[in-house]
Amino acid sequence: MFDSFGRVIDYARLSVTDRCNLRCVYCLPESEKATCVTMPFDDLMRIGKVLASLGVKKFKITGGEPTLRPDIVEVVRSLKSLPNITDVTLTTNGLTLADLAPDLAAAGLDSVNISIDSLNPAIYRSLTGVSALSRVLKGLEAASAINSVKVNCVPQSATTEDDLLALVNLARKNSVHVRLIELMPIGGGSALVGLSPETAKEWIERAYGPLTPSSLRKGNGPAVYYSLEGFKGLIGFISALQGCFCERCNRLRITADGHIKTCLHLDPGRPLPLHDERAMAETILAAVHEKPARHLFQTPGMSSEAGGRSMRRIGG
Repeated sequence: MFDSFGRVIDYARLSVTDRCNLRCVYCLPESEKATCVTMPFDDLMRIGKVLASLGVKKFKITGGEPTLRPDIVEVVRSLKSLPNITDVTLTTNGLTLADLAPDLAAAGLDSVNISIDSLNPAIYRSLTGVSALSRVLKGLEAASAINSVKVNCVPQSATTEDDLLALVNLARKNSVHVRLIELMPIGGGSALVGLSPETAKEWIERAYGPLTPSSLRKGNGPAVYYSLEGFKGLIGFISALQGCFCERCNRLRITADGHIKTCLHLDPGRPLPLHDERAMAETILAAVHEKPARHLFQTPGMSSEAGGRSMRRIGG
């Protein structure tokens, strides 16, 4: 598929549920009521089939927390079996990954992203509302059964230098790529201040030496990767605000309630006719044609809301 700006759209993020077992401050703040919407398996497969027929080659399974689905292994296996699909990856908080990783790997999962914002148990609890860091680290260890493992971190102004460097250090002795994601002004994130990529780079280089740009591309996303001497894994930066990458955006998002969003910011989403494949294809093509040129989060007077949906309800 091509949008009206000539961008190739071949990557879809599929939110398979908006349920989650954490309450991360930038995703589901205490002021927001949790919901429970799970995409029916048959609808999800129908969407996947139509997207694949339109040129989508890569699926990212998101949530909420996708591993809360009891059929998540079958979801991975079925999506991977669709014609022309080259990659199926998953993003998770890691709480249930210790038990699931071997089965996910056997089902053909190509890569897993694990969200860890701190290796300090007290800070982790303050950010997520749950004392579960030890379970997440067991999940990270088990994830070695999967071909590619990435750790996602959203540094905030309260993130200390020691805490950030501890996360970066995960890539030193392990073939794990650590990615620092710029805080987005959506939902609970609107009330928070992110740590600037420049500050993060300064801390990292002071501790570990120069960050050397890497030509390697890991996965489907917009991360810019760097290597560090003596590290097995890479360090990635995803800077949607300061390093806007909209001109090469290749993605669309399907929410757990069956809406298509083509832009994290400006697109409120439109419902898909889930039981009519032809009509669904037409709706997707129309949405892609209207995909905005770029987000306007930093434009004065523009709302920071993502079409009235929190990050959890969008699927990241």
